[in-house]
This record gives sequence, C-alpha cells and structure tokens, in this order.
Amino acid sequence: MLWPMFLLVCLGGILLVLGYALGYMHLKNIWIIVAISVGAILVVEPILTVLLFRDVPTAGSLIGLVLGAFGVLAAMFL
Repeated sequence: MLWPMFLLVCLGGILLVLGYALGYMHLKNIWIIVAISVGAILVVEPILTVLLFRDVPTAGSLIGLVLGAFGVLAAMFL
C-alpha cells in the first residue's frame, strides 16, 4: 500500500524541483520562485482540504491563512 504513494511522492518531488529549476532559469531570482510556490500552496491547499476532508477552517487557522497571504504578497511586491 505504501509503494504507490511513495512513487507518487517521488514523482511530485521531481516535478517540483524541475519547476524550481525552470523558474530560476527564466527569472534568475530564486526568491521570486519561493514566494510563488508558497503562494500556490496558500491557494491550493485550503481548497483541497475543504474538498477532500469537508472540514472548514477555524477562526485561528483562517487568521493564519490571511496573514500568510499578506506575507506572500509582501515578499512578492515589496
């Protein structure tokens, strides 16, 4: 049961590193790539959590999510 998940995680990791490499080749700044990656996680992960687990965020986690979004925007634009 663990082998299919292990292979999927390995494939995901390889694709992530490839995405970082391609982004760095084009933008020449790894910090922009990191901010975009964190921003994508900030958008996609809550959507997946609601869809897969049918669990809505608590007040504290929602505040953390909003503050995280502001941090990513600050990293990208300041």
